[in-house]
Amino acid sequence: MQIHPHSESHQSHDRREQGLEKLLARLVRSIQRDELVRETTNQLRELLQVDRVVLYYFYGQWQGQVTFESLSSPEFSILGSTGPDNCFNNEYAGLYLAGRIRAIADIELEPMESCHRDFLRSLQVRANLVVPILIPRGLWGLLVAHHCQGPHHWSQSNMEMMQAAAQTLATDRNIVES
Repeated sequence: MQIHPHSESHQSHDRREQGLEKLLARLVRSIQRDELVRETTNQLRELLQVDRVVLYYFYGQWQGQVTFESLSSPEFSILGSTGPDNCFNNEYAGLYLAGRIRAIADIELEPMESCHRDFLRSLQVRANLVVPILIPRGLWGLLVAHHCQGPHHWSQSNMEMMQAAAQTLATDRNIVES
């Protein structure tokens, strides 16, 4: 029996190259996904003329965090914030899974759970517009526009713009496969 050290090292080299190629492809997809989200949130904030547009990404069963934000001023940053544990439950998740769009012109006048109002106040939110990002396997995230400096009327075209942006994100290959 002969041992061919060269062929074993060649196979190991090929496996290492394949692993590096897969890693590089994942990194490229991640960069492309992040750039699309960044462009989308920036454009929405400018078009809607609001203080903040964020992507709230679900990394677990109704657990998530703000992973992207576009801000009119650094003081409005909530990057990394997580939702209120006891407020976002299966009931709310079910509504967003069904395509719910939630537009609140003034959180102080809108009927809502007190924990939700307190949570929005803690984020300096006075008005918000929430649209789900639905991919084939379910609720991937929420696209959220916040106005912090006062009430904000959300027009039908504002809602359609947010829906179109959420649909663009939901159909992007880099998001669907993430």
